[in-house]
Amino acid sequence: MKIILKHFIIIIALIVFNGSNFFAQKQGSDIKWIRPNDNFDEAVWGIEGGIVIGLWPSPIEIGKNSTGGPRGLFRIGYQAGGKVHHINYIAVEPVVDGEMEFSEISPSRVDETWGKMMWASENENPGSFSPAARTRGEISNPDSENPEVEELSFYVFMEKFKNGAHPYFRVSIRSDKPEEIGFEIFHQDNSAEMERCVLTATMGNYARARNLYLKDEIVNSKELYTGYEEIDFIEKEEYGKDRIIKNKGGEFIAIIESDEDFAELAAWPQEKKYFQNQNWRYRPFFKVVQYWKKDSQEADNSLRIRVNGRATYWAGGSSDESNYIAIPRGPAFENFELREDYEEGQQFYFGISRKNVEELIAR
Repeated sequence: MKIILKHFIIIIALIVFNGSNFFAQKQGSDIKWIRPNDNFDEAVWGIEGGIVIGLWPSPIEIGKNSTGGPRGLFRIGYQAGGKVHHINYIAVEPVVDGEMEFSEISPSRVDETWGKMMWASENENPGSFSPAARTRGEISNPDSENPEVEELSFYVFMEKFKNGAHPYFRVSIRSDKPEEIGFEIFHQDNSAEMERCVLTATMGNYARARNLYLKDEIVNSKELYTGYEEIDFIEKEEYGKDRIIKNKGGEFIAIIESDEDFAELAAWPQEKKYFQNQNWRYRPFFKVVQYWKKDSQEADNSLRIRVNGRATYWAGGSSDESNYIAIPRGPAFENFELREDYEEGQQFYFGISRKNVEELIAR
């Protein structure tokens, strides 16, 4: 244990002395990837003018806080205006024998505190946890008909869950689709059989996402959760495959966005309790639309949309109501996901876009 701790301290020291060196780089083209300088740099990857992903303990929004938030989550942001704006988190929720486990609150086997350890690798050899990047990511040309298109990819591994699930992921970003990340889901040999392995976006409240776009209607969280003012999550029905929009390219796409204009979204109540919770104030200088996407040729009949909501911002699971503040202008969606029965290699895409809903559907 002392040897492991010593190595951990050495790696941390290397990160500190190396500084926050993830940066945009040209790769023999005009594409500017955001990648670690080396394997000891911070665990942050992305593309300029598009999506960014990071792993604990590396913050993606510099200056937000020292570790960027909870453990056991993918950190998801958007690079614009010379900085990365942290927009959401994505949690891993595998189901084994009907039992679901949650990566951000499931205790680590290392220290028994909330949040599974997650780490990156350049290939399917998991190695072991490191707080540093461990890989810069591989850049390839995935489309032979369009050789100018590049893809940045790497693998992400995590601790085994207590229910026996042991998933891992191939993460990818394409230069021709800079606002989205692809997640392919696999399992290690020692994994229990998973009925489902959900990736769920967990922080819809931050962008006050209230409109969910379906094929036949727009579901508004304030109407769906009318009268709800409690501090817990609230959840109603899921929405089946037959209600999910297909975009022009034939992909299933589930979309959420705020029902506020930017001026309303950027405003923050001028009250002491809200001043003390500035971390929930929406900081980007632009609105975003968030979405999950699935290739319709690969989708099965179990595909569906699941959301839940909150009337108050999350306060770490506290039971003390005084620790919570109401979300301005009413309840918003919190967790947002596409669910589907598990099949090894299944792929989902998560996007954060500055395009409007009509533009996303028309692609």
